[in-house]
Amino acid sequence: MRTTRNCAAAMFGLFLLGSGCSTDSDSTPEDGTTTGGSTEDSGTPATGSSSPVSTTVDVTTETGSSSGTSSADESSSSSSTTGGVEVPGADPEDFDPEGLTGEITVVDCTLSNGEESTCYSIPIAGAPSDHDVGPFCPRNIADEADVSGIWIESGEVYDADGSFIEGLADFYDDLMWQLFDPVTGDVFVTDTQAACEAAAQPNVPEEYNNYCVECSLDYFGGGVETVVLIPVVPVARDTPAEVGTAEHVGLALNGVTMDPPAPVDAILGGYTIAAFDDCGGHVNPFAGYHYHAATGCPGEVLQRDEHASRIGYALDGYGIHAMVNEDGQEPADLDSCRGHEDAVRGYHYHVASPGENMFIGCFNGEIAGEVDDGGGEVVSCEDAGDGMPCCGDDVCDGPETADNCVEDCG
Repeated sequence: MRTTRNCAAAMFGLFLLGSGCSTDSDSTPEDGTTTGGSTEDSGTPATGSSSPVSTTVDVTTETGSSSGTSSADESSSSSSTTGGVEVPGADPEDFDPEGLTGEITVVDCTLSNGEESTCYSIPIAGAPSDHDVGPFCPRNIADEADVSGIWIESGEVYDADGSFIEGLADFYDDLMWQLFDPVTGDVFVTDTQAACEAAAQPNVPEEYNNYCVECSLDYFGGGVETVVLIPVVPVARDTPAEVGTAEHVGLALNGVTMDPPAPVDAILGGYTIAAFDDCGGHVNPFAGYHYHAATGCPGEVLQRDEHASRIGYALDGYGIHAMVNEDGQEPADLDSCRGHEDAVRGYHYHVASPGENMFIGCFNGEIAGEVDDGGGEVVSCEDAGDGMPCCGDDVCDGPETADNCVEDCG
């Protein structure tokens, strides 16, 4: 009954996830070449399969110190240094224009260290440009994985199909779980906007206990538009900052935000399952469609040297790459933020596995806005409060709790 889904790469937003895991690419490796996701060996095809990410984004400068239009080549040449290695900034041409609502511009911004800087202002549609959204919740306990999403628990990814819903009482060893009608087998699903808005929050009203929580982009005009700011030139922090309650962690190349860990404990506390689709995303009223795990759906920029493909950028401007390189191995020298540097890319991140409910462990660079939005500085295991991400000791990475921190990181 506990079917584990093995997705190769990783992405994950407030309550819900998405469908269409993939690991292969549609084009040959070439630095600066983008490609859409394909199908995962053990999953279902990414519906509406991805189209290649375009590389024709105009970058318009809108700062107090400069004006006019700069080319993507000029903007992407901006860089900083980390450990003596040049770190290129984000390349606007990596983003698929179909996932944006307008041009990427350069604006004045204040970083979390208080310094004035310039940031890319990226207007996004709140919906993926290269794959369909859903499915999420099964409608009957007889429904199989092809019409259902996924659920993440204790580092594993499971098909959230009818069989999974039927067995939740055994899965969690709690007889209070009953998400379906025992007579008809129909699953209780939030199938209206009012129900979605009521149940897609940490404090789930009692009347929505034992529901599979599902929201539709149709409720919100096809997407929740927003603007994401990313520093043009990454600025390394002296001490990493936790992702914590940051609104977003990063931005995928298809215009979908990579969000902090989903509040799984709060979801389960209301006896709800806020299913993700196979792409590791779901919909809520505040962020539209967003990712909580990287499962290989969005477009990517392939690398010539068999390094893991770039799949997005963190809010601090450093690149986010797939978890493993082309040899199937994860880099062995990742720090607590899941980053490292090399002579080609400088400092950059590698996403965690889909089951870990995270993308990166912390921010190694300054973000636009207050650093407190990112949860503050990384704390030690001994200082971690209940539910607080911790373990900034280079022993392990990822959000840990006071209960498991010593065990996982000691």
